[in-house]
Order: sequence, then structure tokens, then C-alpha cells
Amino acid sequence: MYEEYWKLKEKPFENTPDPKFFYHSPNHEEALMRLYYVIRERKGAGLLTGEYGSGKTVLTRFIVRELSQQTDNYKIALIVNPSLSAKDFLKEIIFQLEGREYDGSKLKILHTLNDIFYKGKEEQKDIVVIVDEAQVIDKADMFEELRLLLNFQMNDRFLLSLILVGQPELREKINRLPQLKQRMAISFHLNVLSPQESTRYIEHRCNIAGAAKPLFTGEAMKIISEHSDGIPRRMNTYCELALMQGMLNKREIIDAETATQAVEDINT
Repeated sequence: MYEEYWKLKEKPFENTPDPKFFYHSPNHEEALMRLYYVIRERKGAGLLTGEYGSGKTVLTRFIVRELSQQTDNYKIALIVNPSLSAKDFLKEIIFQLEGREYDGSKLKILHTLNDIFYKGKEEQKDIVVIVDEAQVIDKADMFEELRLLLNFQMNDRFLLSLILVGQPELREKINRLPQLKQRMAISFHLNVLSPQESTRYIEHRCNIAGAAKPLFTGEAMKIISEHSDGIPRRMNTYCELALMQGMLNKREIIDAETATQAVEDINT
């Protein structure tokens, strides 16, 4: 709606996990490298936590996009709704990896997964299973199923990489399950952005969307950063409304007054 006014190719602050908008802050970059370490070195499992809106989902979508471009090397299952029964969870992995529905006894499902994992090895394709929003898992048998997936291994390597992603309470749940916790090759918490990184984040998204000139003053970005507590999702919401209000008020740039108005409109 406002793209033409601000001379943008697309909206820069949509709260969708579009990987092209992934911002490589030092903390996000470290998280990315640690997860790549688990996957590329076949270390078995990794845990990524972070506050709501901190950029975990965008980061995982970035990984999925990068690995999906290497179809000769990887097969990926991305589970975005893990609040399933243990059996349905395993069936969803089969669907994600093979593109086909599968039903049968639990034993047959495990045999099918075994065949898929060994086929991946024979084809020299590493299998990656990413479970997003894993903090919603609340049944012990599901966590046990995750642990047992890591039993698919050979003497010198795991047959899949399992990445668990979720809010901080996921870490607490894992800590109460020592047998699963011990399987985690890495455990990393994604921090919020500093004020300086928040400014660069806003500028980054504007540039990706095609901005030919600055759209926010430094003071406007400071106001948005302070009220968002460095959480990208909140910044997106404030910036989106500020651009809309700036267009309606015929601003040439988002100034402190417009940014403050956007923050107040959302928080009242």
C-alpha cells in the first residue's frame, strides 16, 4: 500500500519468516554457524532458543533455503507444528522427506524411517530434521521419540541431524531430561539486538526492500529500538505502522514524531 510512496520494491517489515531479510547480527551469525556445525559435521542434535520474536524462525528458514539449494547433499524435514502425537510426528517426518502419506503400525513406521535414513547415506545425502516451536511439546513420550531418533546411527556418524528450536522454556524442558540433553552437541540462546544492531537491522531491511535513501532518522530508529527492547518482531510492527503513518502525513522521512506516534498507537 505504501511501497510506491516510499519507492520500495516490497514491504520491508512484514512479520513473515522471509529468509532474504535475515539479518546477520554477530549473535545471529554465531547461532547460524553453530547450527551449521551440527549439520555439516553430523554431530546429531542441536538446541536453539530465544525470546518470542527474536528471529529464530527466520534463521531456520535461512538454513532451509541454503540447504534446499544443495539438493544433491541434503534432504530436509521442517516440522512447524510439533504438537502431535508421537506416531503422527514420525509420519510427518516421512511426509516431509518423501512427499507421501504413510500409515501403519509404529513398528512399520520405524522400519520406513530406517530405510529412508540408510537410503540417504547410500545416496550421500544428509538428512536434517528441524523442529520449530518445540517448546509446545508437553508430552514425555514425544521427547523420548526425539531422543530415539538419534539412535539411527552408524559406528562413525549419525544418520540424521536433529535441530530443536523454541522459546526459553524449551531449554528448561530439555534440562529436565538428561538423556536428551546429553545428546545435544550445541546449545545456543539467541539474544535480542543491541541499540546499535537495532539501527542496522532497520536499515538492512529497508535496503533489501529497495530503499534508495534513508527512510528513518537516527532519532526515529532510537525510539523504535528502545520501545521494542531489541526484539525484531516488535521493531517490524512499529516500523510498518510508522511507514504507513508517514505516507498518510506526507512525510519525506520517518522522524521522531512519527515513530513516537506509531509506538503509542500500538501500545495504547
